[in-house]
Amino acid sequence: MNSPSQRTISKEVTLDGTGVHSGERASVTLCPGDPDGGIVFRRMDLEGEPEVPADLDHVVGTELGTTLGNRDAKVLTVEHLMAAFLALRIDNAVVEVTGPEIPIRDGSFSDYVAALDDALPVEQDAEAKVLTLNGPVPVEGESGQSYVVTPADGLRISATIDFDHDCIGRQYGSFLIDEAGFRSELAASRTFGFKADADELRARGLALGASLENAVVLDVGGVMNDGLRFEDEFLRHKVGDIVGDLALLGARIEAHVVAERPSHTGNIALGRALRTHARRSGPPVADVARIMQFLPHRYPMLLIDRIIDFEEGKRIVGIKNVTINEPFFQGHYPGHPIMPGVLILEAMAQCGGLLLMEEVQEPDDKVVYFMTMDRVKFRRPVTPGDTIVFELEVLQLRRQVCKMKGRGLVDGHVVAEAEFMARIMDR
Repeated sequence: MNSPSQRTISKEVTLDGTGVHSGERASVTLCPGDPDGGIVFRRMDLEGEPEVPADLDHVVGTELGTTLGNRDAKVLTVEHLMAAFLALRIDNAVVEVTGPEIPIRDGSFSDYVAALDDALPVEQDAEAKVLTLNGPVPVEGESGQSYVVTPADGLRISATIDFDHDCIGRQYGSFLIDEAGFRSELAASRTFGFKADADELRARGLALGASLENAVVLDVGGVMNDGLRFEDEFLRHKVGDIVGDLALLGARIEAHVVAERPSHTGNIALGRALRTHARRSGPPVADVARIMQFLPHRYPMLLIDRIIDFEEGKRIVGIKNVTINEPFFQGHYPGHPIMPGVLILEAMAQCGGLLLMEEVQEPDDKVVYFMTMDRVKFRRPVTPGDTIVFELEVLQLRRQVCKMKGRGLVDGHVVAEAEFMARIMDR
C-alpha cells in the first residue's frame, strides 16, 4: 500500500468577517504552502508580519476557543479553519490574517471547507505524516473531561456532551472523520452559547462579536435562533472542535477517539498525550549509551533516558522514566514518594545540555554550565510510574552562550517549566 502524499492548495482564496471574541474585522487569505511546511499563520497587520506555527507547542490559550501565539503575535479561534484543513487533508498552507482573530463567519466550519474547495487542493511530492497508535491512550481532564483513544483505520470520534439545559442535556454520537463524512455530518454545525453568560463574557473581553448570525444562542425558553441545522447540532459542533484541535498535531490521524464532555483544554491535552505516545513508540534519536557520550553525569545523577526528537540548534525532546527505584524516593518522602522539583529541573537542564553539546566540536573536552534559571514554575507532582517528556527550544544562541526555555509534561499535562541561560566551557 502506497503512503499518502502531502497536499496543499493551488491558489489563494480570501474570506473576511468578524472575530467572535475580539469583535474586530479581519480578512483571511489561504495561500499554498511548501512540502513539510505545515500550517503557518502570518499576522499581516503587525510589524514584520510575524509567523505563528499551527502546532501544539504554540497553543497559548484554550478559553472558549483555541489561541496560538509566538512571542507577541497571537491568533485567536483557529479551530474551525484547522478542522477544515484536517478533514480535507491539507497538510501545508500559509494563512495570512489581518487581525487578531480568525473570522467566525456563520459560526460553522462550512465556509472554510468551501474556501479550500475553491483553492483547488493538489498533491505534493512528499509523504504525508500519519499518526498511528500501538495501544490505548487515556487522558483525564481537569473539569470532568475524559478521553480514551484506541488504534483504528482512519479517524473516528465518538463523543458525549452533557449540559444543564433542556435543549441539550446529554447527547452522544459517533462520526467517521473523512472528507465526505465531515462535509455531510459536521461542517454545517454552529458554535453555541448561553444568553445568561453574555454580560459576564463581554465584561472579560470575550464574545464581543457574537450574535444570532454567527452562533446558536440559548436562553431559558430555548433556542433563540430560527431553529437548528441538526437535532444534535451542539454535539456535532463539539466533535468538529475536537477535529480542529487535533489538527495541531500536524499529522493525519488513524485512531478512534472516545470523548466525554470534551473541551478545548481537554482536546489540547489529548493532542499532547497522543504526540507523546507516538514519540515513545518510535525509535529513539539517542539512547542512554549515546547520551553518556555527551553528558558527564553518571548514576545517580544521569536523569535522561533517551532523546526522541531533535532539531539541530533549535529544539530537543527527551524522556525520563520515573520508577520507585530512584534513590531520592528513600527520603522524599517515605510513604508518599514525590520527585524533588530541583531534580525535575536538573533533568530538564541535562536535556538542554544535550542540545548545546551538538553545537560544539570535540564535545569530550567541553561541558555545559547553567548560569541562570528564570520563570520556574511547578504545576503538578511527579510520582513513581510517571514518564516526563522534556521539551526545550532555543530562544537565543550567541557564540558559547545560549538562552532556552523548557517544560516537562506527564500524560500531556505540564508539570514544570523554566527558562535557562547556559554557557559551553572547557572541562
